[in-house]
Amino acid sequence: MTLGEKLKAARLELGLSQRQLCGDTITRNMLSQIENGSARPSMDTLAYLSARLGKTVSYFLEEQAVVSPNLARIEQARNCHWAADWSGCMAALEDYQGPDEVCDSEAEFLKNNALMMLANCALEAGKMPYARALLEQVNQDSIYYPVLQRQHMLLLAKAAVETELPDLDEELLLQAAAALKKRDYDRCDDLLQAVKDKGNAQWSLLKGEVCFGKGDFEQAAKWYEKAQESNPEKVYPRLEECYRELGDFKLAYEYACRQR
Repeated sequence: MTLGEKLKAARLELGLSQRQLCGDTITRNMLSQIENGSARPSMDTLAYLSARLGKTVSYFLEEQAVVSPNLARIEQARNCHWAADWSGCMAALEDYQGPDEVCDSEAEFLKNNALMMLANCALEAGKMPYARALLEQVNQDSIYYPVLQRQHMLLLAKAAVETELPDLDEELLLQAAAALKKRDYDRCDDLLQAVKDKGNAQWSLLKGEVCFGKGDFEQAAKWYEKAQESNPEKVYPRLEECYRELGDFKLAYEYACRQR
């Protein structure tokens, strides 16, 4: 099956017309030429079409696809994306391992789009600072950014006007999570201390991660325990490791069993 045939088959599988697949990025005539084999897409065009069709670029290339360690994460993020579960999409990409020549472009597209959709929800709720913090994370160097640029600019303009008091806790938690990803545990801890509501599961999880990163397994276990009901998949492995480090092998075994 040629590249064009693969594109057409994937489009028909989703029930999309050529016009629906093209959007405002390429012309229907160009897509028709690509599908019938009289034209070959540029890598930018192929990357755009791949994302729209929920496939990796390598799927459409004639060469044998390179194996990627991120395929499961991309599949989960893609499913969340089509279900409009933007938080789930971001969570699926949290442990993404780059660089990855197979999945990097699609991962950037999924993440950028999820960030903008979450920002739009925040704007509708009047949470302007939180929306701006999300929009600032959009990677403008991504190969797909030109596709999303107009929407990004519109959201940034909308977020520039504050209509209600900001929800500082959400913005602080977002910044704390960003600091944690950079392993800046002291900054993350400072941001967490500034949060007003310290009783939610997200705060407890981030606090546990800070303590874990600093090697304070006793305190980490304390905070992970508070967050386990809402974040079992992430917390159970952490608790198992904490209790192993603390020499409590009974509890370590218990949390190992919960992961099965």
